[in-house]
Amino acid sequence: MFAAENGLKGDPRLQAISEAIRVIPHFPKPGIMFQDITTLLLNHKVFKDTVDIFVDRYKDMDISVVAGIEARGFMFGSSIALAIGAKFVPLRKPGKLPGKVISEAYELEYGKDCLEMHIGAVQKGERTVVIDDLVATGGTLSAAIKLLESMEAEVVECACVIGLPNVKGRQSRLNGKPLYVLVEPRELEDCC
Repeated sequence: MFAAENGLKGDPRLQAISEAIRVIPHFPKPGIMFQDITTLLLNHKVFKDTVDIFVDRYKDMDISVVAGIEARGFMFGSSIALAIGAKFVPLRKPGKLPGKVISEAYELEYGKDCLEMHIGAVQKGERTVVIDDLVATGGTLSAAIKLLESMEAEVVECACVIGLPNVKGRQSRLNGKPLYVLVEPRELEDCC
């Protein structure tokens, strides 16, 4: 669900978040309109507002784990985890974690990839939220859910700053897990 449909309709923070995202056409390959959140991170007020919206949502949900997807999910996930008193678990690209890992391959809108997590990073029954910057096809989030559930964590919800408008139909790919999204992607004409 989009935040505007869940009590934040008309919230000026959502417009500021959307406006802080830069669009880079044809990156990383032709046809992709890359949603660059680094410009959002440069504005401390908008970055704080982004984190605060997620914190307000999760602070009373008894979340014990915030799992952030490499790399942009780390930027939001670690801040959210600190604010709600949860541990942060990084879900990384292959070969980046030094200990024993489990892996899950997935397809992107422009290729294939894999996520890894340390064995023992989560415990059975731990209530978990998965954080990333953007959801397009749901493949990365689905891989994250599979990793966490293979260790018997309870994935409560997935959350992203940006979600494609047709993302509502992606819930089946997320094994029925709820998806919380702050804003829709910007178009090039919206930002220049």
